[in-house]
Amino acid sequence: MKCTTRHVRIFTARVENNDLVPDPDQLTLDLDPDNEFLWTESITKEIQQRFQELVASHAGGELSDYNLRRIGSELEGTIRQLLQAGKLSYNPECRVLNYSMGLPRTPELL
Repeated sequence: MKCTTRHVRIFTARVENNDLVPDPDQLTLDLDPDNEFLWTESITKEIQQRFQELVASHAGGELSDYNLRRIGSELEGTIRQLLQAGKLSYNPECRVLNYSMGLPRTPELL
């Protein structure tokens, strides 16, 4: 089972030797697979912490496509908030720079 959004992929799997191995008891996060953003270590940790909080909030519940999509959508919202707050920025070296979360918020554009 997996959930895929624009910037978040969640798999019911674990990573072994850089390969995903199906595991119904573990969720693995793949963040920004297209490298659309420039990630600092602290922002990456913030997203990982939010992911852990969301997973914990669903503990004991059914692991369904719907619940995985909810977690993915919540993480997308967190990414948008970080971008709008100026804590995260677009990667100018990205393969396709399409401003998927809106134009950058800079003094020139406000």
